[in-house]
Formats: sequence, structure tokens, C-alpha cells
Amino acid sequence: MSLRLSTVILPYRRWHDGGRSSWTRAEQLGFHTAYTYDHLSWRTFRDGPWFGAVPTLTAAASVTDRIRLGTLVTSPNFRHPVTLAKELISLDDISGGRITLGIGAGGTGFDATALGQEPWSPRERADRFAEFVPLLDRLLTEDSVTHEGTYYSAVEARTIPGCVQRPRLPFAVAATGPRGLRLAARYGQAWVTTGDPKLFENGTPEQSVQALRGQIERLAAACAEAGRDVAELDKILLTGFTPDRDRPLTSLDAFVDFAGRHRELGFTEIVLHWPIPDSEFAADEKVFEQIATEAPAQLR
Repeated sequence: MSLRLSTVILPYRRWHDGGRSSWTRAEQLGFHTAYTYDHLSWRTFRDGPWFGAVPTLTAAASVTDRIRLGTLVTSPNFRHPVTLAKELISLDDISGGRITLGIGAGGTGFDATALGQEPWSPRERADRFAEFVPLLDRLLTEDSVTHEGTYYSAVEARTIPGCVQRPRLPFAVAATGPRGLRLAARYGQAWVTTGDPKLFENGTPEQSVQALRGQIERLAAACAEAGRDVAELDKILLTGFTPDRDRPLTSLDAFVDFAGRHRELGFTEIVLHWPIPDSEFAADEKVFEQIATEAPAQLR
């Protein structure tokens, strides 16, 4: 099975000062999908420029023709299913059906408190996610939805005409815990992971591979419980958060070795961060472009 190569472009540059060129160049390089983070701000970028995901993807859709576009990932931290569904349907229409929604339970970063609320506990995040995803699924597949939930409600919410992609745009569900994996198995067209965060600081690449193998095994068990073949789901690895860190981007050979080991685990898509100078995502742009253009042929 060939391995798809995608990129994630952080929305930190003004559109007319380098922002646009990254998206058009991603299409020229042949990436399968160009994603962006859906945050209000993020980590070390908090005190610098940071733009909204949906307007950025709308602009990207207007200057590209073939590349898929999406979020990695959207979460309930500051989103509501009703308003998000309307934005996604609009974005899917503008892009001509090229949108993938990466979606996760969220975390404890800046997004978790920017609206004035206290950070949710892990249990509450899981509870909200378990309500958010099914409601969003309904909103994207039904013309009118009424739902009264613990956290989210909809009253005759109209989502006409629905998505260009049928029955709706695909969900790429980010999850490693049992409840999230069950959501991925039931509602996902893809599953997303960044690896085991406990291994990032002191783990080894070998330990990371073992942890990822365990995650895929648990995903397979969740799919079996849902009466679904795990092979139906694309398996996406967002790089940069495993003990390998930036090593896969140091050379074409280093990346092909890294990607090959993860393809053997069952991954169907590898996502690379677009290089950002003077950041944790700094990389040689020439090597990055060489990987984009030459690695796919070696990974077929």
C-alpha cells in the first residue's frame, strides 16, 4: 500500500505576506492534504500573529484546485456543533468537496480558558466529545436537527444544503483513549495520533513504534466492537511529537526510513509540519521539498 504524504501549515503568517504562498506551494509539491491547526492561539506562538482556521482554509480553497484541506484538529474547547456545522458546509462548498475535519477532545491549553471558563477535567472533555461528535454528524447529514443534550443543544437547526461530499465530509478523529477510539470506530473515516506524549522527552523511537502499535491494536478492537473493519479507516500520524522529533526531516533517507517503519504499522498518511524558522518546526526547506517530491515514489 502506498503512503500518502501531507503537511500542516500553521496560520501564523499574514495571508499577503507569505501565508498564501505556503498553500499554493503545498499543492505544487503534490501533498495529499494541507491541514492547519484550529486554535485561538498555541504554545510558543501565543504572543505572535495567529489567524483563524476556517477563514484561512476558505482562502486556501480559493487559491488551490486539487489538494485536500482540513483541520488538525478542531475541538469542543471553543466550538459549538451548530455553528461549526454551518461553517463546514460552507467551506466544503467553496472548496468543491475537498475538506476533511480533524476533530479531537481538546486539551488544557489556551483555548481551554479563553472564553472565561475553568479548564474541563479529562472526564468532562471526554463527555463533551462523546456528545459533540454524534450531534455534528447529524447536523452534517440531516436538513433539520433538534437535540437536547447535557452540554450541546440544537433547536430545528437547519443545515441545508448539506455537504458537497456525501453523506458528509470525512471525520479524522484524534484519539488514544477507549472512549475516543470508540468514537473513531463509529464516526471516523480516519483516525489521527501524535504518538504517546509520555515518550516525547525521554523515550526512544523504538518505544514509540511499540506504543503506536498498541494504539492501532486498540483501534482495531474498537472497530471490531462496532462491527467495522479497521482497514476501512485511514490512519494518520501527525509528526513532530514522537521521540524522533525533527530527525525525519534531516534528509530524504532519514524520512523514508521513518515513514517506512510507520507504514509497516498500518499508517496510511504521514503529516509533516511546514518549516517555520526559529521554532520547534524549523527545517531545511530544500530537504523538506525534496521529501515532498521524491519520498512518495520510494514508499509505494
